Amino acid sequence: MRAFTEEQQMFRDSYRRFVTNEVAPHMERWRAEGIVDRDIFRRAGELGFLMIWPDEKYGGMGDPDFRYEQIIIEETVRAGCGEWYNTLHSRLVGPYFQRFGNEEQRERFLPKCVSGETILAVGMTEPNAGSDLAGMRTTAKDMGDHFLLNGSKTYISNGINADVVVTAAKLHGAESRHAMVLLVVERGMEGFERGKNLEKIGLHAQDTAELFFQDVKVPKANVLGEPGKGFYYLMEGLAEERLIAACGYLATARRAFDVTRDFVMQRQLFGKALSEQQNTQFRMAEMDAEIDMLQVFVDHCVAEHNAGRLNANLAAKAKMLGSEIEWRMVDLGLQLHGGAGYMKEYEISRLFTDARMSRIYAGSSEVMRLIIGRDIFSDRYQSFLD
Repeated sequence: MRAFTEEQQMFRDSYRRFVTNEVAPHMERWRAEGIVDRDIFRRAGELGFLMIWPDEKYGGMGDPDFRYEQIIIEETVRAGCGEWYNTLHSRLVGPYFQRFGNEEQRERFLPKCVSGETILAVGMTEPNAGSDLAGMRTTAKDMGDHFLLNGSKTYISNGINADVVVTAAKLHGAESRHAMVLLVVERGMEGFERGKNLEKIGLHAQDTAELFFQDVKVPKANVLGEPGKGFYYLMEGLAEERLIAACGYLATARRAFDVTRDFVMQRQLFGKALSEQQNTQFRMAEMDAEIDMLQVFVDHCVAEHNAGRLNANLAAKAKMLGSEIEWRMVDLGLQLHGGAGYMKEYEISRLFTDARMSRIYAGSSEVMRLIIGRDIFSDRYQSFLD
């Protein structure tokens, strides 16, 4: 039995109705247009579904329990709306203001983020700096009362819709390659430009763009935390980002399982349902067991996160296992659909294409293995065994 409170179960029921009735009916249009309507953020904010954790004085519920976001992720995917990156806004970018911002910044930004008037994005990735953030080339030069920002970012989710982008940049002239600053770049700042909405092979409703900064004057009032510590702030947020990703991968794997189960019970092969074939039963049994075990592990990670104990190693394991199990399930699902699985009219084809990105973003599977492998051969691992 999963550990959700009665209040959280009621929240799930309410959110399920919202995403089923007010988000899902628009997804096909948004996929065709390559972007979701801004109004859906406002509607979610109006109903209290956009940002749960901020204090009531900022418009939130004041409840930091990650299980609320876990519910949102699960139900969003269940309704076929995973390309609406509400969690990126709510739980990945928003907390930067809580963790590293000052009270003036929280009062200035959080209420409109909670209401959905302001849409958030984070600018980390560059052509030569994805998982390796130290390879970043965007720079910020201290000009006294402001920073002068120059450079570019790429593959930025919510890149077109975003009104505020928490942007990482190297401190100009600093000796350390880890000396970075987090700047709050706002829509309309002179020198801040966006490229076109990038075309992707999947996740079509999610707007993704390049961002360009040419002598953008970012006032000191828009600096998050202490200049020079931005790299470590980003590292602190990565564990939760990978837990968010793992929750999504798990939900997609279960959705793909359910879609495939329904299909093979109807599809006929050699005079009987495909579900009656031993190969189908064995393969689906394996995936059902793997998905269930992943659920237990992800729920454990959520509990650890709520207790303040989620570390980089645990988050990397959840992210790696989640993306790999998701991929095995969508691949099996498409295979069992046969030729129908290659047709866009079947949901499994979209799940398959969308899932290919999972082993890349938020840290590739190879980087996750590197993080886990380093920990295995460290003193921390031996002390844990002892």
